[in-house]
Amino acid sequence: MAVGSALSPGSRTVGPNPITDPVPSSARAAGRLTRRSTALAVLCIAVLIVNLDNTILNVALPTLVLQLHAGTEELQWIVDAYALVFGGVMLTCGSLADRIGRRRLFVVGLAVFGAGSLGAAFATGVDPLIAWRAVMGAGAAATIPSGLSIVNNLFRQPAERARAVGIWSATIGLGIAVGPVAGGLLLSRFWWGSIFLVNVPVVVVGIVGAMVFVPESHDHTARRADPFGAVLTMSGLGLILWAIIEGPNRGWTSPSVLGALLAGLAVTVGFVVWEHRCDHPMLPLSLFRSRRFSIAVVAVALGVFALLGGLFMETQFLQFALGFSPLGAGLCILPIAGVLALGALIATRVVSAIGTKLTAATGLGLITAGLVQIAVVSSVTADFPRILPGMLLMGLGAGLLMPTATDSVLGTLPHGDSGVGSATNSTAMQVGGALGIAVVGSVLSSRFQGSLEPALAGHQVPAAARQTILGSLGGALAVARIVGGSLGKALAHVARVGFAMGSHDALMVAAGVTAAGAVLVLVALPNSTKSEVRRGGSRGPPGGHGIQIGRTDSVPIPDAPPCDGGRVVDRVDPGSRRAESVVADLRTCGDRGPGTEGG
Repeated sequence: MAVGSALSPGSRTVGPNPITDPVPSSARAAGRLTRRSTALAVLCIAVLIVNLDNTILNVALPTLVLQLHAGTEELQWIVDAYALVFGGVMLTCGSLADRIGRRRLFVVGLAVFGAGSLGAAFATGVDPLIAWRAVMGAGAAATIPSGLSIVNNLFRQPAERARAVGIWSATIGLGIAVGPVAGGLLLSRFWWGSIFLVNVPVVVVGIVGAMVFVPESHDHTARRADPFGAVLTMSGLGLILWAIIEGPNRGWTSPSVLGALLAGLAVTVGFVVWEHRCDHPMLPLSLFRSRRFSIAVVAVALGVFALLGGLFMETQFLQFALGFSPLGAGLCILPIAGVLALGALIATRVVSAIGTKLTAATGLGLITAGLVQIAVVSSVTADFPRILPGMLLMGLGAGLLMPTATDSVLGTLPHGDSGVGSATNSTAMQVGGALGIAVVGSVLSSRFQGSLEPALAGHQVPAAARQTILGSLGGALAVARIVGGSLGKALAHVARVGFAMGSHDALMVAAGVTAAGAVLVLVALPNSTKSEVRRGGSRGPPGGHGIQIGRTDSVPIPDAPPCDGGRVVDRVDPGSRRAESVVADLRTCGDRGPGTEGG
């Protein structure tokens, strides 16, 4: 019966009311769930290929040492060039995704990532490879935040969003699992460029799937782009990374290193001042007023700091110190990826049992315990079974931490800020990973070089050979094989001892960082009660939220009336956009039950 039609006297039944009875049929609901699940599968292809690329590269680093003659410093830049550009432009891409269309930027990002992969596959040296890695970082910076923003837009119910984010995070674990094994298989049969070329067909599948299955969505009130902020971000982070990476070679107190570090910090402060005063900031500093947002972002960054820093070192240890092939090293990393994926899948249940605060702190605590365990057993006599427990602890901790902290970030965001908020979370992961590789690699290099230089003193070693020996464990072992005899064996032994000592120091530094992060989470991250977890947590910061109108368009509107036993609290015109928002909120009420408030 239409709204406003007369009722027969004594009638006790009323036909469907489009305002107060908007609950869809089960068939339509099932169809929407299927479409959203298919879209989620396509989006996970993107996060899979990006993380697959990073872990393939990690297992290939020793191969690059041998075939491109790259030292530890160059290996750090091959990895961090990607993260530098990724972190520098991702926040701008987050705002851009909300403005021009999330699916559109997702597709463009995949295309750029594919082009960078193609260029990296056929790079002729270290410098071109670093440049193409930067292009890949730009593509990933467009793909990842727009993809996570689409997830946040598709799955509005907090419980559904938590499950979707858990699947997204488990896909990260799958990428870590598949990457080393795939890299080992490729390197055992093809040249090193194949680890990048494999991305191209997956990118094509992702683009086609996105165009067919992923709905477009916008925020029509999205901020303008902030290119100056992006330049400040890349400049500040780039100068800090340069100082950390170059410190072992140029000296930590050298004018160039200290100057770059101070300049990077000054530019970073300038970025904060600019974002505070800019009327269209790429990073709205107001988001950080919510401790549920800011502490969770820091926790994600610190967890990835330790995880990627540890993997950067362990792949070299497995191949150079223990003698594993790339495929063997990939199989050794498989357990850490398996428990990471498991932890991500059970994180929602753990949060329901003990809350967000304790789950995130437990994750950081497990990562810390794993780092300490590996550091304690690091020696020239260490073998894989002795470091395996630490690797499993690190993987389980990361699996619990990442989806928990990510869902805490997304749960505080108004839907109009989902793009920039998702980008902030992803940027934190990339910056944390870049700093982890830089810091862990530099501590390792400093101790490694400090151990070898006294052994080289008194020997007439050609400058090129000396640089190779001090550049990495792989370089020192290569020179030792060429020298041969007792002198070669002595050089190899000293190099392995230096690497073990450097590994111990680097892992303990990383453990200190994650331990401090666990304390910070326990002290400052607001906890969620069990009832809040079941309902979906808090509403997030004030200022309205986005309601999906139709299938594809997300627009910000004032806060809709709360659920009150299925009744509408205030009066609306049935034909207005406001009425559509009430319909959407009542549909949410029907799913949650009356009398509750969700995020």
